[in-house]
Amino acid sequence: MSVFAAAMDRIFTHASMAAPALWISATTSEERPIRIIRRAPDRVTDFGAGRIVSDTTVVDVRVADLPAPRPGDVIVIGADSHVIQGEPLRGKRSRGTTDGLS
Repeated sequence: MSVFAAAMDRIFTHASMAAPALWISATTSEERPIRIIRRAPDRVTDFGAGRIVSDTTVVDVRVADLPAPRPGDVIVIGADSHVIQGEPLRGKRSRGTTDGLS
């Protein structure tokens, strides 16, 4: 195991950094327990002369745990269900995140 993989394992298994969640496929209803790092940044959108602030939920998920998330899939965090709205992002900017939850 590489040093990076060991570090990622420690981060995603640490109770104060990552949380358990459940992924449910929209097409097959398959369920899989996953570990996530949850972020909830406010998103500001300009609309005419005004600005709209909306709550968002963004989660980081290891690709090894969830290799092919799709729009419409559901991620259940505690008692809250979040539908993946946009195409999940991967890469340096997203750090392997599943972006676009609502």
